[in-house]
Amino acid sequence: MKRYTRVLTIAGSDSGGGAGIQADIKTISACGCFGTSAITALTAQNTLGVTDIHPVPVQTIEAQIRAVLDDIGTDAVKLGMLHSVEVIECVANLLVEYQISNIVLDPVMVATSGDKLIQDEAIAALQETLFPIVRLITPNIPEAEIISGKTITDKVQLGETAEQLARRFHLSVLAKGGHLDDEHLEDILYDYELSQSQSFTNRRVATRNTHGTGCTLSSALASFLARGYSIAESADKAISYVATAIDTGAGYRFGEGHGPVHHFHAFWK
Repeated sequence: MKRYTRVLTIAGSDSGGGAGIQADIKTISACGCFGTSAITALTAQNTLGVTDIHPVPVQTIEAQIRAVLDDIGTDAVKLGMLHSVEVIECVANLLVEYQISNIVLDPVMVATSGDKLIQDEAIAALQETLFPIVRLITPNIPEAEIISGKTITDKVQLGETAEQLARRFHLSVLAKGGHLDDEHLEDILYDYELSQSQSFTNRRVATRNTHGTGCTLSSALASFLARGYSIAESADKAISYVATAIDTGAGYRFGEGHGPVHHFHAFWK
């Protein structure tokens, strides 16, 4: 019998379909894996913003994760926004219990406006409870600044911070450079397992359809890691996938605000 490559995403739901669990499942599917999920929060949102959030009780989050892992199992886990210390500790304990090692964490901390999305206590819990069991984190510049306590104004500092975080927390770091004003987008990977740094450069696309790019990238990374690729290979494939998804999605009108990327660009346009 054939066997699916499985990826479990633990994150919030986006009713608009561009980010969160919905973007994760689309990405995981497009990258050749079978997606399962545990929803941490329900949101009412569209391309213009979020109008309501309903946190899922911790016991229900735990029940979802156990239901998936007891029967289906997984080859990798993608972690999205975990809104409280209790949720973070619950998820961490379960991943340790089930001995999951292929974990990608998108440390969602800062909104596009620059406002923090989670409390300082939750940020500390991420570092103390989840970082020790995670294989790869994917911070953008504001998030990398919060974790490191340093200001990042150029790609040199971005690379230095990626290496410093990797060595400090004993994990690999893909630092996203989208907040820099350079003509091209540059993401920098520090592969902790090989003690190597690598940069990935793509042209910057003039589009407002960039909602969910962080969710999409981290889900693609988890998918390629689940399929057996190395960290560097997974980063290369995931970044290329997202770049093409942004480029293809730029030609669509979707809602009145920030639309999604085109997750299924390889299948239809």
